[in-house]
Amino acid sequence: QVQLVESGGGLVQPGGSLRLSCAASGSIFSTSAMGWYRQAPGKSRDLVAIITSGGSTYYADSVKGRFDIYTDNAKSTVYLQMNSLKPEDTAVYSCYFNIERGGLAFRYWGQGTQVTVSS
Repeated sequence: QVQLVESGGGLVQPGGSLRLSCAASGSIFSTSAMGWYRQAPGKSRDLVAIITSGGSTYYADSVKGRFDIYTDNAKSTVYLQMNSLKPEDTAVYSCYFNIERGGLAFRYWGQGTQVTVSS
């Protein structure tokens, strides 16, 4: 079984920075990609950033140039460094790991962490 534990959310002023962490445990050796979504109140869940096992990254236009996704050397923890935060970045952020097993792909989710950008 795979478990993901997120940390790092909180309250920050506009222009500030936060780093979110998502630590995975269990059978994660066939991870193909990791990423972050976010969901603001009353809005749909939006993809924020992806990093593949090969290190390729993708960012939503709204965060490009401000957010950075990366992993540790073991690729068991994925981070989201968020800089120049704006009030519109306020949301619950959730991480995921895509893991391939037996020819099938499984997605595991973290519990979500609240990020609030406000003065």
